[in-house]
Amino acid sequence: MKLLTYLHAILYGGLLIGQDLTGAWSSLEGKTQSVWIMTENHFSITRYESEPAIFISTSGGIWDKVDDKVIMNWEFDTSSPEKVGTQTTANLIQSKNNIQWKGAFWIRMDKGQPGSLQGAWLITGREREGVISERIPGARRTMKILSGTQFQWIAYNIKTKEFFGTGGGTYQTINGQYTEKITYFSRDNSRVGAQLQFEFKLIDGKWHHSGKSSKGKPIYEIWSKRADLGI
Repeated sequence: MKLLTYLHAILYGGLLIGQDLTGAWSSLEGKTQSVWIMTENHFSITRYESEPAIFISTSGGIWDKVDDKVIMNWEFDTSSPEKVGTQTTANLIQSKNNIQWKGAFWIRMDKGQPGSLQGAWLITGREREGVISERIPGARRTMKILSGTQFQWIAYNIKTKEFFGTGGGTYQTINGQYTEKITYFSRDNSRVGAQLQFEFKLIDGKWHHSGKSSKGKPIYEIWSKRADLGI
């Protein structure tokens, strides 16, 4: 029904070009689920299967919109590492809640709400033995990118084109509690389905994240918006 509505928009002049892409989008091809997270300037595209849980690939980086085209600057790509550091142009056909790109049909999952941590973040600080140390990331980066309902963390190096791991799924932020439910995890497919809960605070625009890691170890991390870092 959604596809028919989309085709009707194209045929009868209802197509809306250049709307806000911010949020999360999904596409299903056979058993393969794809999730595309778009923040104001950054994006990630991840492919996986759910039954059984299989991580397939992830890619992403920085994007911009010029006229009716989307310019993508690639920072990581597990399927084609040679793409890292290059730029490509995507011609999208977009209606209100759908996108057509490379023959795939994407459906909007959210518009960047209701979660209060929407955006692209880099880890900039950790607490060890009661002491917090902070630094600005270089080529080696750990990023968290969140829409209103979807999250993903990615560890990678923009210079060496190395990829170290990723995981993601859905999240909620309620009364200072940040809760993740994992739907894909590159390092260990058996972690899919796990739910993790953390405390979070926004202090001077930085995300203070504390609780226990997926391995049960206590953590205290500080994340900064990429836009604030100029990275």
